[in-house]
Amino acid sequence: MLTKKKRITKKEIKQDKLVTTYYQVMNYYKEYQAKFLIVFAALVLVVIAVILLSNKRSNDNLAAASQLAKIMPVYEAGSFQEAIDGQPNANVVGLKQIVDNFGNTEQGEIAKIYLANSYIVLNKLEEAFQLYDDYSGSNPLLKATSLAGKASYYETKKEYEKAVDLYKDAARVSISNPSTPDYLLRAGINLLRIGKKEDAKSIFEEIKKEFTSSMAAQEIDRYLFQTES
Repeated sequence: MLTKKKRITKKEIKQDKLVTTYYQVMNYYKEYQAKFLIVFAALVLVVIAVILLSNKRSNDNLAAASQLAKIMPVYEAGSFQEAIDGQPNANVVGLKQIVDNFGNTEQGEIAKIYLANSYIVLNKLEEAFQLYDDYSGSNPLLKATSLAGKASYYETKKEYEKAVDLYKDAARVSISNPSTPDYLLRAGINLLRIGKKEDAKSIFEEIKKEFTSSMAAQEIDRYLFQTES
């Protein structure tokens, strides 16, 4: 005797699909389990590496700051070669070694500028230029110094166009920088050297108007006179 077929409800169909999907996922996971574990392990290693790198950079930055604090009195005293080399007998590390060891930290970036300045005084222009060019710190005043340092290098090479552009870039970094009017003045002087008197005049007038109390403004009139001749 034939029995009446039981009607499958929508709920049962959904449950059956859910069970089927579950087993499909489980089979897929088992098949690729090793790959999943490898990927997961790799992600964990990346996270750990980032944490360790961050800690190392923080420790390196502190070490650079400590060493920089010890050598700065030597630099400020005008003993530039000694500031570069350090004082081994007194266990004071020099600027060059600080940059070599910690140049990728913020304090190491600061040391680059002081090292470059020392080289400038000692007329080691190529070494100074490389350091100014390599600066990538976050301090806007030092960023401006690095640009102006490169500008002065090109000035000595009589590449006045490049010097003008870099001095202008240095002046644009921060209007509140006390050296900004000096950077503009140097840009104007170099414009005079290449015969661009109108451009130079515009810069000199800007200094006279915007930086009236600066030392640069006190020199402007004699340079303005040269734009008229």
